[in-house]
Amino acid sequence: MLLDGHSMAYRAFFALPVENFSTTTGQSTNAVYGFASMLANTVRDEQPTHLAVAFDISRQTFRAAEFPEYKANRAKTPDEFKSQIGLIHELLDAMSIPRLAVDGFEADDVIATLATAAAARGFEVQIVTGDRDSLQLVSEHVTVLYPTKGVSELTRYTPEKVAEKYGVRPDQYPDLAALRGDPSDNLPGIPGVGEKTAAKWVNQFGSFDELVSRADEVKGKIGEKLREHLDSVKRNRVLTELVRDVELPLGVDDLVRSGFDKPAVGQILEALEFRNPNFRERVFGMDPSGAAETEAAELAPGVEVEGELLTEPGALAAWLDTHGKGLVAVAAVYEWALGTGRVQEVALAAGDSAAWFDPAQLGEEDDRAFAAWLADPAAPKALHIAKQVMRAFAEQGWTIAGVTADTALAAYLEKPGRRTFTLDVLAEEYLARSLAPAAKAETGQLSFDTPDEDTGSAARALMNQARAVLDLAELFATRLGEVGAAELFHDMELPIAELLARMERYGIAADREWLTGLEAQFTAEIQRCVDEAHAAAGHPFNLGSPKQLQEILFGELALPKTKKIKTGYTTDADALTWLATQTDNELPVILLRHRDQAKLRTTVEGLLKTVSPQGRIHTTFNQMVAATGRLSSEGPNLQNIPVRTEEGRAIRRAFVVGEGYESLLTADYSQIELRIMAHLSEDEALIEAFESGEDLHTTVASQVFEVAPTAVDAEMRRKIKAMSYGLAYGLSAYGLSQQLGIKPAEAQGLMDTYFERFGGVRDYLHRVVEEARAIGYTETLLGRRRYLPDLTSDNRQRREMAERMALNAPIQGSAADIVKIAMLRVDRALTEAGLGSRMLLQVHDEIVLEVAPGEREQVEALVREQMAGAYPLRAPLDVSVGVGPDWEAAAH
Repeated sequence: MLLDGHSMAYRAFFALPVENFSTTTGQSTNAVYGFASMLANTVRDEQPTHLAVAFDISRQTFRAAEFPEYKANRAKTPDEFKSQIGLIHELLDAMSIPRLAVDGFEADDVIATLATAAAARGFEVQIVTGDRDSLQLVSEHVTVLYPTKGVSELTRYTPEKVAEKYGVRPDQYPDLAALRGDPSDNLPGIPGVGEKTAAKWVNQFGSFDELVSRADEVKGKIGEKLREHLDSVKRNRVLTELVRDVELPLGVDDLVRSGFDKPAVGQILEALEFRNPNFRERVFGMDPSGAAETEAAELAPGVEVEGELLTEPGALAAWLDTHGKGLVAVAAVYEWALGTGRVQEVALAAGDSAAWFDPAQLGEEDDRAFAAWLADPAAPKALHIAKQVMRAFAEQGWTIAGVTADTALAAYLEKPGRRTFTLDVLAEEYLARSLAPAAKAETGQLSFDTPDEDTGSAARALMNQARAVLDLAELFATRLGEVGAAELFHDMELPIAELLARMERYGIAADREWLTGLEAQFTAEIQRCVDEAHAAAGHPFNLGSPKQLQEILFGELALPKTKKIKTGYTTDADALTWLATQTDNELPVILLRHRDQAKLRTTVEGLLKTVSPQGRIHTTFNQMVAATGRLSSEGPNLQNIPVRTEEGRAIRRAFVVGEGYESLLTADYSQIELRIMAHLSEDEALIEAFESGEDLHTTVASQVFEVAPTAVDAEMRRKIKAMSYGLAYGLSAYGLSQQLGIKPAEAQGLMDTYFERFGGVRDYLHRVVEEARAIGYTETLLGRRRYLPDLTSDNRQRREMAERMALNAPIQGSAADIVKIAMLRVDRALTEAGLGSRMLLQVHDEIVLEVAPGEREQVEALVREQMAGAYPLRAPLDVSVGVGPDWEAAAH
């Protein structure tokens, strides 16, 4: 089997929407996914013994030298596609599939050479290509598999199929193509001559050469056109003939399929974030090296451990007495929702031993022994996603202390850019071990007798999980030191996990009645917008239908055209905002209002669904989503609640102080990212601007625009604020121009002037990228690394994205680290002071506390002191505090 790599990858690129396939770093992956999927399916169906993929090197081939216009009409190859060819090469190399490309020739010529040699030796040859010129190779021993729909449907071209489709023999196909011409290759045909006429001539005269020599015999106007275009069709005939004797570095015998480099394939799939189990199974199913049919089957099913079912009274206490002094891994099956939950099964692993028990069946002695062991800070424990386990165990009445390892957090600190931290994925990647579900657990892996086969199978699976946690914990103990993250792990991330677990369990009180009223308010406003939109258009229509919006805005109302997309012209929010400035028509404004109200209603509906029976909302904080270390939340996502509009702030009014507490207190840092940028850049002018105590953006604007601070107007301040924050996030001159609504040249001039005044900032931004390019990563003030291999990429798009990350990561990551330190300091100080107040939320750079009666002044002073002292910046940390009966009233 021989594949035209460029042809099939290009088809895959257009068959799968590029916007649906990309990594967290912005790397497009649709062509890689489609190509690998097509390859896997075809290899599975055809079972070739020999396999190779041919690629083009460039358009500068002997054909282009013969005819400079050859393929000259083809559109510029999209950057998103070009960046994926190298990834396909890497994947093929890891799969030990030969790939060939020869300078001056096309992939078709390479395929023609190999196909001819293989057929001569009696091989059955299959060619997978989207280039019809390969049909000339079809014979008794050569079949072309041609895609007819994307890359998922292939038509099998035999000699009979070629004759049926084109009316000529395969060896006559170049004659037909020469006469017909080929618009895709920019080869002109004869005006008025299509495939039927060309096929008729080829069959009538027997060959192209015979037709040319007897061209005078073709009568009428069509004959005149043939003779008029003889030179061009003779040139076509030379160009459409494939070369069958290209000098190649590999021969047919070198194409025997061989085994994958499985770890390398796994790493590539993980880097590309291809985690669909079915897709991965098909890819690994191509590996001819053994009996394994799937990736998982090639992994070790586990390790031999001595497993016990602790069903007898006193058995758990005895096991802990024997094994509980050293590191013990805990795995559990649990559930919780809206502040309630239960633990269903627990497995433990230590040394070469493992144990399983059902918490519901524990006697008093065992329950007391397990609870005491869990709460003992001197008993080291390893968990996977410790925060979740702590939440679940708390519902059982168990407190966990002494956690020295969290395998998910450790994997996050080693590779913060990855998307999944599930135990099965980590076990496969780091231990080459499969954690089979209970139903597929292999009997005999654990040495115990069980009266219940189903229970025994589930217990074996869970004990294997505990064993994997133990082994991963030991492995990461070394890995974290290698990437300089051990201190960050033990001093920050593990303690924050414990604090977040408590915060999640506390939740925050919610005013259900207020939320219900807001839902009704937004629903009524949405309907009002619908009525106004129908009136503006002159008839009813679906405001959520892009197609109908296009017809009304650009057809019926003839408004200015927006950005062209596949389905017409875009009607996204940016386009509607632009339209609102370009026309007096009220419809774009109404549509924007409708979308805004719909988002607000959706937010409120989501909040109402998460209010527990006790009247509190329990969000879940994510420690391992943002590569920079920032926390996020879900169920509900509290960062989604808008604060810049009056209606958005009305939603925050629903978060109220709970029963038994006096008020809510909010505290956050003022301009923390800019203070960090001043500290890192050591720019004296910027540091002085902070130390002056005046409004930062006004002070900086007065220097940039060379006017007195009192002469700085709102527009000047707006531009400088956008500039300052934009620089901290890697904003380009074009991006700044879009944000401010000015021309790119003006934005560049603004940046240049800014850098003249603040040269330290300019030098730092340049230096941080170059240093990261040299060592491969950036680092926060506290040593959190962000690895950026694309800084040295040959692909401009990937490289520039990595450069923006290199600018952003140290600043945003340092801010995230400082906020976490502040949270830990505040929590510790509250505990040491014996106060009843408690921390409930962390959103962006803000923390929210519930203040116990009579503690307000003490808590406010404590929070200010602990947050301000979180890190010694040269531009000192400034803390703003507010107090009130609800989240909005406590704003500052």
